[in-house]
Amino acid sequence: MGNRLTKIYTRTGDDGTTGLGDGSRVDKDSARVEAMGQVDHLNAFIGTILAQASVPAHISECLADVQHELFDLGAELCIPGSARITDAQVARLERQLDEINEHLGRLADFILPGGTPAAALAHLARTACRNTERAVLALHRQDTEVRAELRRYLNRLSDLLFVVARELNRCAGVIDVVWIQRKGETCKKTPFC
Repeated sequence: MGNRLTKIYTRTGDDGTTGLGDGSRVDKDSARVEAMGQVDHLNAFIGTILAQASVPAHISECLADVQHELFDLGAELCIPGSARITDAQVARLERQLDEINEHLGRLADFILPGGTPAAALAHLARTACRNTERAVLALHRQDTEVRAELRRYLNRLSDLLFVVARELNRCAGVIDVVWIQRKGETCKKTPFC
């Protein structure tokens, strides 16, 4: 375990740089720090889902594992050359995705974000996951030290979060919000439509 912080502010980042886990310093707006920040952002969304009282145990257990793995993923980005995310974790996400999806109805329409508050938060987490995936891919294009396992993990996680949102609605007895194509309709409510 690394050093524990006794003081939260260090002033070392006042010059616009931040320290990586290997001791090097990089600009705070670098692609690596952007990817790390997106992972942190995603993990915060997962935490908001877990803070909902309506989340059933099988989902909270799954997402608790995800939170720890996202911390590991961020650590891998923070320490260039380290390896913490494995194909076994990607395979576990696939199994969980299949298990949850098995109880959901066939997908015949596009799903809109919504339903219960927990499901809406899962959809937010899904979009944050896609942002994270793009940031990690952008870093990969600049730095060959970003391993494929990270990209695979994030790609599966966004799919998992989609089915988690649907499962949260199902468990609450709420029907998914589906997209309805409005053929030829125009808005008559305001002059701005």
